[in-house]
Amino acid sequence: MFRKMRRHGQQQSREVCEAVLNEQKRGVLAVHGEDGYPYAFPMDFVYKDGKIYFHCAKEGHKIDALRADDRVSFCVYDQGYQKDDWSFFVTSVVIFGRIRLIDDRDLAFEAARALGLKYYPTADGVDEELKKDFARVQMLELEIDHMTGKLVHEK
Repeated sequence: MFRKMRRHGQQQSREVCEAVLNEQKRGVLAVHGEDGYPYAFPMDFVYKDGKIYFHCAKEGHKIDALRADDRVSFCVYDQGYQKDDWSFFVTSVVIFGRIRLIDDRDLAFEAARALGLKYYPTADGVDEELKKDFARVQMLELEIDHMTGKLVHEK
C-alpha cells in the first residue's frame, strides 16, 4: 500500500526514527482540508507506546477535517548537522496513519500529562496546567500505519 523509499541508501532504522520523535519538539501534521486542499500545521506532540499524541481545541478547522477524514501525514525533522562544507545533513521522519479523537477522559488525561512532561520543566507545572485547562483540551491519538526515516544531504 505504501511506497518503498526510492533512495533506500538514505533510509534510517526504526530506532533512529523513534529517537527523532522522542527528541524533537514539533512536527507538521497534514490533513485533508476543505475543498480538496491539503491543510498542514505545526503541532507539539509526544511519542508514547508506538503512538503519537497531540492536543488541540475541541472545535475548529483541524477537528472538522479529522472528522471528515481521519487519514493524516506527520513529518518531524531534527536540527541537522554540518560537515566540511556549507551543506547540512538532516534526518526526517514521515508518518502515515489515522487519528482518532480520544473520548476516554482517563486516557486523554494520561496522554495530556505525557505531552506536558515533554515540555514543562516540572511535573508540578504540568499538573497545575492540567488542573486549570484540561476540560478545554481535545486529545488526539495517531495510530501509525507506515513510518520512514531518511537522512537527507541538503546541498
